[in-house]
Amino acid sequence: MTFKLFIDGAAGTTGIDIRDRMAGRNDVQFITIEESRRKDPQARADALNSADAVILCLPDDAAREAVALIGNDTTKVIDASTAHRTAAGWAYGFPELDTGNRIALETASRISNPGCYPTGFLALVRPLVRAGIIPADLAISTNATSGYSGGGKAMIASFEQFDAPDPTDTAFRIYALGLAHKHVPEMKHHAGLSHPPIFMPAVARRYSGMLVEVPLHLHLLNGGVADIRAALKEVYDGSKVVSIKNDDETALTIEQCTGTDRLELFVFANEAAGQVRLVAALDNLGKGAGGAAVQNLNIAMGLDETIGLRL
Repeated sequence: MTFKLFIDGAAGTTGIDIRDRMAGRNDVQFITIEESRRKDPQARADALNSADAVILCLPDDAAREAVALIGNDTTKVIDASTAHRTAAGWAYGFPELDTGNRIALETASRISNPGCYPTGFLALVRPLVRAGIIPADLAISTNATSGYSGGGKAMIASFEQFDAPDPTDTAFRIYALGLAHKHVPEMKHHAGLSHPPIFMPAVARRYSGMLVEVPLHLHLLNGGVADIRAALKEVYDGSKVVSIKNDDETALTIEQCTGTDRLELFVFANEAAGQVRLVAALDNLGKGAGGAAVQNLNIAMGLDETIGLRL
């Protein structure tokens, strides 16, 4: 089967990455727009409506505009923006997260690609909330560090000015200090939490890669370390993308999964102290963006979901 694909926003970081992943495939016919007409509404509408599948790599408002331009009920849309991640009628594109997710993606016409930070957070937290190990009303926090490619063109440019770097762009910085990062509603909603988590993101002077951590006190949970590991294993056992790793690592770097579409989960614990650190490692451009979009596209088109993935 050959299908027609239009990547709206193909010139951006995620769009370029997705196109690279699709290179060499003989089951895809790409629809493109001449550079001079790239922002022409009619040209975009024609491309969107003639495609079997569309991947939106756009800012939120532009993604909503693109969806509004589609006048048929056959074009499948995968939106990599934040615009539709908690919207009614949109399937959440994390097939491993819940039993029904993959089935929903097989028939959905509207799929919202998860955010990179939420992917790591939800992979750790959602199974434990569903199993009742983490109470839904527990106040939790998460800190995470990403490569700078996740920050868009301006951040990429500022970090890559090595000859005359912006003095505010050092090797490591924390941000979103107003505690209102746009990923927080997605984290709360899909984790099934009653309260938004305190989210503490940071960016490092590395192009890509990501670590997401969730620290927990065992006495506040309904279960111990063995229960946590068992709940995660039950959800991800057999997955070709998500894996539960051994806890014998002495250090992890954000490059743990760089260049891949893998999602690796770790459970580090000190039972005597009653503490546990849950850690997710992924590439913000892989399972956190382009890799997830390609995986969701494959599922939506009835193909092997791992085609084109870097595992």
